[in-house]
Amino acid sequence: MSTNPSHDFTWRHAVLVFLLLFPLVLLLMFEPIPQDVAYHHFVDTSRFLCVPNFFDVISNLAFLLVGAVGIAFCLKNDTGPSHSAWLVLFIGVSLVSVGSIYYHWSPSNETLVWDRLPMSIGFMGFLAALLSEYVDRRLSCLLIPLVLVGIGSVLYGYLFEDLRLYVWVQFIPLLTLPFFLVLFSSRFTHQGLLFVALVLYALAKGAEVYDIAVFQMTGEAISGHTVKHLLAAASCYTILMMLQRRKLKL
Repeated sequence: MSTNPSHDFTWRHAVLVFLLLFPLVLLLMFEPIPQDVAYHHFVDTSRFLCVPNFFDVISNLAFLLVGAVGIAFCLKNDTGPSHSAWLVLFIGVSLVSVGSIYYHWSPSNETLVWDRLPMSIGFMGFLAALLSEYVDRRLSCLLIPLVLVGIGSVLYGYLFEDLRLYVWVQFIPLLTLPFFLVLFSSRFTHQGLLFVALVLYALAKGAEVYDIAVFQMTGEAISGHTVKHLLAAASCYTILMMLQRRKLKL
């Protein structure tokens, strides 16, 4: 398989289009998905230094650190055909720290919007990077439309109490990542680190689901949601490591 993106539409492109769009069509066939108010009930509500929900709040500084380092790296280095997309990804990661701190300080449907807006920017930046690096560099033009779709999905979910579009925005870049790696070739080395990032994010989502169980297993020292923040930040840092280490394949 060639390491240069092909301009010809092949069966691989058809499979990718199906994998990207079919989940959205499937989601739209279901009833609207409202935000469950129970989502805001996190197990660790400890207060420290006058900060409510201290560990869920303070753990978001990991996103700020990774995002800032990622932005600095992108501003100083040419990261290839997806340069703008990688930069947008790390801008999103850094903003997640602000939005998530605001949300966890006082969890509600209203504050959750500010948590999800930067997340949607990061997810869509990542998808744009994958499309332009693995499929065709000309697809870098999709960066702004994808970011607008991401932002729109959060606003639509809040205004119309329907998370279907946001579910697609959050999960489709991650669910399709293995298929990008298998179906297409990259011109760069160290692509395996993207799979490591995927595993870390999957573990983060698992920790989020088992918020109470992790809290009990650790003797109420740290909750699953706090672990989720740290693992998700580690996932983003793994992507940064990939960018820092990779070289053009000979």
